[in-house]
Amino acid sequence: MRVLVVDDDEVIRQLITVNLELEGFEVQTAFDGQDCLDKIKDVSPDVVTLDVMMPRLDGWETAARLRSDADLADVRIILLSARAQEADIERGDTIGVDAYLTKPFDPDDLVAMVRRLAEDTS
Repeated sequence: MRVLVVDDDEVIRQLITVNLELEGFEVQTAFDGQDCLDKIKDVSPDVVTLDVMMPRLDGWETAARLRSDADLADVRIILLSARAQEADIERGDTIGVDAYLTKPFDPDDLVAMVRRLAEDTS
């Protein structure tokens, strides 16, 4: 199972990558939403973890673009954000993200969420 980790914070990208790789996932990374869109068709991930606040292209717009591409309709999207207001969660639902995880998060919770969503695509 393949995961694309998208976060502009290198430390968080590494933390997520290490935790997923220890659980047997194949992980690729992108540093922002535009980098994600540039790489996603080559990476062909089952799940994308997507930070909300990023330069160039934020997580909201990236998720919306992924959802509008018929070739990427099956990709599961997890939004990661320090913001967890009801309006943010509703915005994610409107876009069609599959899950929402609030920073700081327990790496075990993220791994479990990625596994559950990846298995849904199989």
